[in-house]
Amino acid sequence: MSLSSVTIVGAGQAGFQVAASLRQGGFEGKISLIGDEPDLPYQRPPLSKAYMLGKIKRENLAFRPETFFQEQNIELIHDTAVEIDRQNRRVVLKSGEACDYEHLVLATGAHNRPLALPGEDLNGVFGIKTLADADDLSPAVKTARNVVVIGAGFIGLEFAAIAAQSASVNVIDMGQRAMARAISQEMSEVFEDTHRECGVTFHFNQGVNRLIGSQGKVTGVEKADGKILEADLVVYGIGVIPNITLASEAGLHIENGIKVDSDLLTNDPHISAIGDVACFPCVHNEGQPTRIESVPNAMDQARAVAARLLGNPSPFTSVPWFWTDQGSLKLQIAGLSTGFDTTVTLGSPESRQFSVLCFRKGHFVAVEACNRPGDHLAGKKILARPPELTSTEASAEGFDLREWEKEHRG
Repeated sequence: MSLSSVTIVGAGQAGFQVAASLRQGGFEGKISLIGDEPDLPYQRPPLSKAYMLGKIKRENLAFRPETFFQEQNIELIHDTAVEIDRQNRRVVLKSGEACDYEHLVLATGAHNRPLALPGEDLNGVFGIKTLADADDLSPAVKTARNVVVIGAGFIGLEFAAIAAQSASVNVIDMGQRAMARAISQEMSEVFEDTHRECGVTFHFNQGVNRLIGSQGKVTGVEKADGKILEADLVVYGIGVIPNITLASEAGLHIENGIKVDSDLLTNDPHISAIGDVACFPCVHNEGQPTRIESVPNAMDQARAVAARLLGNPSPFTSVPWFWTDQGSLKLQIAGLSTGFDTTVTLGSPESRQFSVLCFRKGHFVAVEACNRPGDHLAGKKILARPPELTSTEASAEGFDLREWEKEHRG
């Protein structure tokens, strides 16, 4: 396929990576990258971690300096896409301008699920999704004394680890344990214990009735059981919603995001979708339609689409992987543990250096590695190709995941 122009909507990790990979692969046509934020395309993972602690400066969040876009002849458009005119192959912008495309890549990402609670508009209530969110929240963290985090997922707990260094922290979650939708119970218990050692108090199996305020500022959180937690800062992370409006209004198929095939193409052959917004048939989830919210997935899908547009198509089969840094704990996950029925633990949970291997119907489906990066890398390699590791082998005395991977390397 020989293209003259590619337009990308969404200037996050996925959108930026498509543009960069196209140029790296020798694409000489026009590239337009549309982003609705005023900043250069930037990294989001540090927003709830290093950036909040002041360990990374604002200017260092950018993927590349402004000169990169000039030198690579990538047109960076700071505007909002409001319509896809599929018939004439152009994207209409909020400013009234339009951007033509021969191929369109939708990397529109997702937005925070709103609290939808009385008091959510009080001062001192924050979600963390954009650089602007982090800039608003950062000074508030330094002065807060009583922090309530709503949601015990990755983002909520990353922030709780930071806030606990200087404030009293309560975490509320509807689930039974920390990060329940993402990790095994064995791993949850270690993270909960570590957070508690740092002063965090958990309230599981609990919803929130309302946020309480005085003179427009949050002062407390009323739990579903009627008890009130004092709060001068509330941060929530209760999941995200894919940004599908643009695609839906253009008549593209929607299924838990923008539905794409194994080549990451929508039902329009001139439009691809990638990253947090794309729902694709995942070979690591028994071929089920799957939407994955992770930076590595966004980058892998971006590279796959760029390769296809450069004339080197192949079905998307990359192993999903994720990570989270929470205080002294670094958790790296490879694979999808959805529906696992057996686990094998390697190492010592007490030492905070251990891994949990997850199996489903006897098949190795995921590794959760806490402060054991070698296990994460080995597990990722095993999941990427045969032969398969069995739970019987993994349960053998003295089993070493890294050694097994070396011995069975093709």
